[in-house]
Amino acid sequence: MENAVKTHLTLAALLATLTLPALADRLPVPNHPLYREECGSCHLAYPPQLLDAHSWLQVMNGLDKHFGSDASLDEKRRAAIADFLGRNAGGRKTGVTADAKGQPLLRISDTAYFQRKHREVDASVWKRPAIKSPANCAACHVNAAAGDYSERSIRIPK
Repeated sequence: MENAVKTHLTLAALLATLTLPALADRLPVPNHPLYREECGSCHLAYPPQLLDAHSWLQVMNGLDKHFGSDASLDEKRRAAIADFLGRNAGGRKTGVTADAKGQPLLRISDTAYFQRKHREVDASVWKRPAIKSPANCAACHVNAAAGDYSERSIRIPK
């Protein structure tokens, strides 16, 4: 009986290890209707894990100058989204999202995690009309809205 238990535990551990690569590229976005409504109205509601809490706080405190747009919100909505992002921010998987001087990175595409995952993508790819910029995750990651960034679901537009 003891050998059977060891065998089952060994098999379970092996199966868990084999699923790690698939899980490594899943960054589910917790269900937060206000975040999806406000942030998702202009771009993908990015998984909060892609930036650390300090970076998200800086993003939320600069909505009047949000990457060339005024994305200002009333204080109640801004605070609710900032709280959600802070509680669900990254750090363990994606690392600290600050530059060499400790300043928070505001663009997910500037993070070491993003750079590592996209190191093989030529700069010209980002300029394709169907992609436009590295911020347009859904252009290539067809299941990005569901938090699936796995390689098997990538379709790079020509």
